[in-house]
Formats: sequence, C-alpha cells, structure tokens
Amino acid sequence: MLEEAGEVLENMLKASCLPLGFIVFLPAVLLLVAPPLPAADAAHEFTVYRMQQYDLQGQPYGTRNAVLNTEARTVDADVLSRRCVLMRLVDFSYEQYQKALRQSAGAVVIILPRAMAAVPQDVVRQFMEMEPEMLAMETVVPVYFAVEDEALLSIYEQTQAASTSRGSASAAEVLLHTATANGFQMVTSGVQSKAVSDWLITSVEGRLTGLGGEDLPTIVIVAHYDAFGVAPWLSLGADSNGSGISVLLELARLFSRLYTYKRTHAAYNLLFFASGGGKFNYQGTKRWLEDNLDHTDSSLLQDNVAFVLCLDTVGRGSQLHLHVSKPPREGTLQHAFLRELETVATHQFPEVRFSMVHKKINLADDVLAWEHERFAIRRLPAFTLSHLESHRDGQRNSIMDVRSRVDSKTLTRNTRIIAEALTRVIYNLTEKGTPPDMPVFTEQMQVQQEQLDSVMDWLTNQPRAAQLLDKDGTFLSTLEHFLGRYLKDVRQHHVKADKRDPEFVFYDQLKQVMNAYRVKPAIFDLLLAVCIGAYLGMAYTAVQVSWWAPWGLVGLTCNWAYRWPRPHPTRHPSIHSTLTSSTRQSRGSC
Repeated sequence: MLEEAGEVLENMLKASCLPLGFIVFLPAVLLLVAPPLPAADAAHEFTVYRMQQYDLQGQPYGTRNAVLNTEARTVDADVLSRRCVLMRLVDFSYEQYQKALRQSAGAVVIILPRAMAAVPQDVVRQFMEMEPEMLAMETVVPVYFAVEDEALLSIYEQTQAASTSRGSASAAEVLLHTATANGFQMVTSGVQSKAVSDWLITSVEGRLTGLGGEDLPTIVIVAHYDAFGVAPWLSLGADSNGSGISVLLELARLFSRLYTYKRTHAAYNLLFFASGGGKFNYQGTKRWLEDNLDHTDSSLLQDNVAFVLCLDTVGRGSQLHLHVSKPPREGTLQHAFLRELETVATHQFPEVRFSMVHKKINLADDVLAWEHERFAIRRLPAFTLSHLESHRDGQRNSIMDVRSRVDSKTLTRNTRIIAEALTRVIYNLTEKGTPPDMPVFTEQMQVQQEQLDSVMDWLTNQPRAAQLLDKDGTFLSTLEHFLGRYLKDVRQHHVKADKRDPEFVFYDQLKQVMNAYRVKPAIFDLLLAVCIGAYLGMAYTAVQVSWWAPWGLVGLTCNWAYRWPRPHPTRHPSIHSTLTSSTRQSRGSC
C-alpha cells in the first residue's frame, strides 16, 4: 500500500495535480510556518499572598487550604465550581465572595491595585468593613491576593470577556466558544499549609528610672507594634499601630533628654513597653504581666503603678478618645492625667475634640477590645488613647491601612498633646501655676515631625504581621536598638504557645508564586482529534479514489492534461516528445 501511495504521489506531481497536493500538504505547511505563541503570553508568573490562617483560643480563622491548580473564571460566570475566581478590588463585594464560596469555587484571587493610596475612599471603607467578616468565616477555599500588573490585568480582562460571552450566547455558540477559546490554568508553587511549631512572639521593654527613693510611682507607656489584615504579607498597619509605636518612641526620646539633667529629672519611673501579639488578644502583654506579677519578686509593676497609658491608632482625625474600663476617681493620678489631656486639647489645640469613653470588660468575649483591659484585669489602672471611638472600627485590622492614611501633622499634634499632658502630670505644673496654654516642649525640645515621619516610613516599609516577625529578624533588632539609644535596661520578652493547649497557632505558606498558563479547554482535545481524523480520512479517500476510480481526482486531472492544446512539434520537439510519451502512459493507466 505504501508503494502504491508513493507511485500515486509521484504521478500527482508529474501531472501537476494541484488540488490533491493542496489538500495533503497545505495544512502541514501552515503548521510549520505559523508563528509560535510568545512565551510571555503563554505563561505569567506573579506573587500571591494568602489570606490569614490561624487558631486563637482554639477557634480556627481564615482559609484552611493553600493548594491551587484550576482554571480561571471571573465572578460573572454562571458556573464557578472548581474554578479559580478572579475579582478586582474595585468590583469586589461580599455578596460576590459568598457566591464563589457557595458554588464551591476552587480558589479566589482578589486583584489589588498597585497604588493603594489611590483607591477611592468608599471602596476602602467598604473593604475594611468586609475584612472581619471574611476572616470570621472558616473556609477550605484558598483565598489569595495579588498586586495588579499589566499581564495580570490582561489575564483578568480575557477571562472576564470569556465568562461574559458564555452567559449571553446561544447554546451552539457557547459550545463552539468553549471548544476554541483560550483559558488560563492557575497553579501555585507551594504545598499544603501546616502549623508552625515553637513560634515566638517578642516584646521589648526599657525604662527611665526616676530621681529619688526606691518606692517611686511608675508610669507605664505601652503600644503594640504588630499589624493585622486579611492577608499577613499585606498588613502594614500604618495607623494601627504604627502611629502608636511612633509616638512611644518619640516620647522615649523626649523624656530621656529631660531625665538626663538633674534639674528636670522627675520623681517618676517611666516604663516603656513595645508589645508583640497585640492583634492576637495581646499575647505579649499577657505574658509580660504574668512574668512581672506572678513569677518575680521585684518588678516596677508590683511596686507602685500610677497608671498605664496604651497608645493605639492616633495618626489621623480630629478627635481623641480616652477609653477606660472604669472611670478614674478624683484625686488619683489617672484622673489628673485625664484632666490634663482635656486641658491641653482645649487651650493649645482647640480643633481637637477630646472625650472619655467608658466600656466595661466583657470576659465572655474571645478577644479583648483594647490593650488596657489586660492591665485592668490585673487591677492596674490603665486606659487607651485613640482617635477611634469604637474598638470595632475596621481601620484597626485592615490591609487598607497604608502609609498615606497617617497624616504627619495630625500625628505630630497628637504626640504633642500626649507629651504635654504627661509632663504637666509628672512635674505637677498645674499646681505650680503654669498657664494651660503655655507649651512645655519648644525650640530644641519640641516634637520633631521629621523624626516621626522617618519612623513611620520605616514601620510601613515592611509587613508587621505577628506570623512574620522573627525574634532574630531585622525589625525587632532595629526596634531594640532604637529603644536602647534612649532607655536603660532594654531587653526582650518572648511568648511561646503551650504545646498541649495553645492559645494561638500560626500556619505557613502565606506567600507563594502563582503561574497562569494559557491552555485550551479539555473539549478542544476532542475537537482536535475529530478534525485530525476527518482530515486523514479525506486524504486517504482522495488517494484511494485517485488510484482506483478512472474518473477520480487523478483521472480528471489526467483527462484535463490530455485535452490541453499540445505544442507544435517543430517548435518544441523535446517538450512534444516528453508530453506525448507521458500522456500515453497516463492514458494507459487511466
């Protein structure tokens, strides 16, 4: 059969049988000369950040899965089951997110804009409100966040166009489009997440010792440094609580200068505590209190604590609220500080509205509202200063809390209010007749906005989720070094979860590389096999008909060639003899 086919092809070429050659060879030629798909269009690699996964007080939160290998769709598609649903932040809604989870989507990828500061404020507020709801619901669907780039945006637009066309076309058009359209297979490079064992939460403390005897009152200034959001690697925490730790460091700088000189060395101990794990029910503060009150005989917290001032979210707004679990009694130092805060705000910064917010501690809640409640439980007078009126405000736990949300002038103003009020309490300036509108920190002793901006830039230049801050990392070493420049006895405190009954459990695989491969749907392979089979059948049939049928394709070609006007033998004797012999042979074969 192969020899016969070879003879037929040879006769085809000799007789210029173009139609059959066209059928047989043109598809192969087109496949050879067709330009290949550029590698950049065939696959795209980008970084994705997984939603939070942790256990707190035995309760799981966030997504419980990290593996992804499925085809991409947008939320506009009718069927999302076992698909990777792509959403853009500007179009994101909790209803769409719930739709993807209800249909058992294979994964959800939320695409964030490059410049978070340029996101409209209504979108920011809406997403801040949805983040706690997303985390509160445990899900097995992997949820990732990705920063938008040109290639990823192109993938989204192509996927959206395909999803939209499926919903608006007829059944036949949908089938044809499904078989021929390009798709994207989303694949993560990581493995399934697992619990991180022996993770340490680190806190840093330092002190300024007062002038006088041993039994001096102690003022404790506290701020947690860690940030929180729906995705740990995107949690910058500019206002909450980068602003709080910035104010703490600036207060340490200012009072260290006052405590350098004997004339301004006050009779108060100042204890500064940068706590870790603040977003996980203040684990660092809890262990620090246990170590100082239960496991040691000598501690500044045991002797004579005047009050504890916690700083949380003080970088924007025109309000300041002092949150208390129990209103301070008149005649106490905490009441004097409350009065001085109100005095400074009224006389030196009249644009600021100051108030006290009373909220009792609810021990039935899994998570405490404010950090001062940790101290209040141990019967230490404490309060939290914040521009937020409620602890439920979404600004405290959001990836939208970026550097641009902190106003430098507002942060400087609030730092001055706190520093002035503390100074008036420590040095008893009101009783000494100092006018309420006279500032203490002026000229070379004034609050430095450049210093605050520098610290804020450093804090927001890296994610500060508790799961990412290693005790030997650069962040904690830099923080300890900064406190060591102004304070004495600077040291770290570590918290490790109990192995039998852990209060907190962190998981890995929070940052991965995702690949988007351009693929054809599975039905395309079936359609391609049918087309190849049909083509081979047509070619085989054409060859058989041309060989056996006298009026087949080759026969028609030969008959056409025989009837063509022959050249004059005298003008072209060689051509005439060649055509004559060829025609006779062909006629005999036909």
